[in-house]
Order: sequence, then structure tokens, then C-alpha cells
Amino acid sequence: MNNALQTLMDRGFFAQCTDIDGLSKLMDSGSVTFYVGCDPTGPSLHIGHMVPFFAFKHLRAAGHRGIALVGGGTARIGDPSGKTEMRKMLSYEQIDENVKNIEAQLNKFIGFDGETAFTDNNKFWLADLNYIDFLRDIGSCFSVNRMLTFEAYKKRMETGLTFIEFNYQLLQSFDFLKLHERHNCCLQIGGDDQWGNIVAGVDLIRRKTDSKDGNSHQVFGLTFPLITTSDGKKMGKTEKGALFLNSQMTPVFDFFQYWRNVTDVDVEKFLKLFTFLSLDEIKDLMSGNINKAKERLAYEVTKEIHGVEEADKALAGAKAAFGGGGDRSSMPTVKLAKDMFAGDGIGIVDLFFAAGLVSTKSDARRLVQQGGSYVTCGEGEERNITDIGVKLREEDFDSNGELILRAGKKKFARIIFS
Repeated sequence: MNNALQTLMDRGFFAQCTDIDGLSKLMDSGSVTFYVGCDPTGPSLHIGHMVPFFAFKHLRAAGHRGIALVGGGTARIGDPSGKTEMRKMLSYEQIDENVKNIEAQLNKFIGFDGETAFTDNNKFWLADLNYIDFLRDIGSCFSVNRMLTFEAYKKRMETGLTFIEFNYQLLQSFDFLKLHERHNCCLQIGGDDQWGNIVAGVDLIRRKTDSKDGNSHQVFGLTFPLITTSDGKKMGKTEKGALFLNSQMTPVFDFFQYWRNVTDVDVEKFLKLFTFLSLDEIKDLMSGNINKAKERLAYEVTKEIHGVEEADKALAGAKAAFGGGGDRSSMPTVKLAKDMFAGDGIGIVDLFFAAGLVSTKSDARRLVQQGGSYVTCGEGEERNITDIGVKLREEDFDSNGELILRAGKKKFARIIFS
């Protein structure tokens, strides 16, 4: 087995391949150009999008050449794969703005150099496509009966598949063909929900290249498992929604804490998928203290996505929040007006609501009554507040003008004056 493919298998990336022996042989013969696509249907990628891009970096490190295709064209339709209903249509201007944001996020993670790694945008060949010519040239290569056997379409047939979405597989297959022509791309990688689209692209290239020069070009598809947690939930789903790469949508501290709080049985799997630690180092971590392994996981993933400086801050904030030491300024911080604490002060229910640790005041009241609210006042130790009549005043802040709130086991807020 080719070393790069073996690395992917050993780390848990492998799900299906159109021809694993043929791909291994091709990769042994020299550098292979591959691509992974993502549609800019939102302003930020989330961690679920990143599995193929971690594989991207492994393949690049092994000497292969990667293309990150941002679907500025296909996003105008929306991929039905894995969806129970049609995606919301976005304006072309919004899609273009999303493309810029996502390309910037991927560049920060991958580091495009224009040679071994670069981006492309299918808007360049899809936006002005002649539909009649496309149907004659590309649509004639597809069997409706076969398309309906793929899982993505079968699921949507149960709830209603629109004609515009039905075209998506043709467009993604056309992307593979164009990248093959433009960059000699021979491999598409992606999540296993893309299997049908990838197989269709492989078949289209063989059909079109055979008809042009009589030679069947070697192209391949490789998919990765859709990552779930041990309880069967989608990877990266939180109480607040998806775990986004954009720090305005998911604060870095919350991103760090997500990984720090994964279940014990998921730690090794996530270390292999979402870090570049060697398998030997991962084995050593897993043979020791599981909380140390979780902390290392959180640090490494945060470093890869947000950089070393932000990872250091998040680690320091976590130590301050959970260990009683470290740099409190790295904790999630909320600024409140000083006059809110004047006179009789602010009630504990209103304070937890104002700090954003609960969604409603009713939630705050239940939190206090059920013993889940904690306050660290002044220079003293943390105390549990169970009386909804308690009020906090300015003198409860420490010498640095800080007050620490904790809701349950995992949610913290550092309160300072605005």
C-alpha cells in the first residue's frame, strides 16, 4: 500500500475508494494532483467540513498536489447530499463574500503556495455555462435510473427533490472533468456522503476522455467517514449549533473547551483525525492521564485552526477557569456597566442572564435553585449560590476589578466593568 494512503487508513480517514490498488500504484509512481470541494453556503466553515482538509495536509506532506475548490458556482444551487430539505437560496453577492471568507480560512489552515496547494472556483466555468450545450455534452452521459440509486437522491425523494438540485451531481462531475483538464487532477477526496457524486465524476471523465483520444484516463475517488461522536451525534455539534472556524461565531475559548470536554472514548479517534501528532505520541498520550490527553487534543486542534497564540490564550484561560490559576484575561469576558452594581447591586438571576450564561431569566432562576450557579468574589474562594435573592455589588469584585461566574461544570464568564 502507498505510504500516504496507509497514513490515511491508520488515522481513520478511509471509507471507500473507487480502485484502491490502482490509486496506490499511481501514487507510488509520483506526485498526484487531487482536489476537495466545499460550497460557500455560509460565511464560515465548521469543523465538520475540515476532515478532508486535514487529509489534504497529510497528502501534501507526502508530496502530492492539492486543490481546494470553493464552489462559487454550485453554491447557487446547493448540494442535496445529507439534507432533508432544499437549502436556502443565497444572493450571488453573498456567495462571493462567503467565497472570500472561506478561502481566507483555508489559506490560514493549509498555506496556499500556488504550486503544491492552491484554490480554484467553479464559478469560473459554471456561471456562464450554456445550458443547452451542457445538456447535449454532459447530460447525455448520465442515467436518471442510476442517479436515483445513490443515497443522497433516495433520501430526498422521500421529502421532495427539486429539479434544480437534481442537476447538482452533473455539475460536481463536470467540476472534476474541468479540474482534470485544467490541472491534470486525478483524484477527488471528500466525505462519504459525496460518494455518489464522486463516482459519477470518475465515470464522466472516463467517458469524455475515451471519446476524445481513445485512451481511458486514470482518475479515482476516495471518501472519508462522516465523523460522529460515540453517542452517534454529528461531529462538532454544540448547544449553540455548529463549531465554526470563525471566532466571532464560535469564540476560541468555546472552541477549545469543545475538544477538552469530548467523551473519553472519542479522544484517540479525534487525536488521529484532527491533529498531526505521530501515532506513537498519540499512543503514549492515551496510556497516561485521559484529562491530559484531552487538554493536548484541545490545544493541538485550536493551534491548527486559530494559531499558536490563540491556542496559548485558550489554554491559559482554561487553567484559570478550572484550575484556579493562570491568566484570567484569556477567559470568556463580559463587560457590564459599573452602575449595575451600585446601591443594592444586581440580583444573581439578572447577573447570570446579563453575562450570557443562560438564554432566559427563567433558565437563570432554575440554575440558581438547582445549585448550578457559582461566584468567585473578591480574593475569596468560589461559592455556590442557591438563593435567587442574592445580590452582587461593586465591593464583591477583586482588586483587579473582576468577578468570576460559573454555570454548571463547563460555562464560565469573567465580569469586568465597561
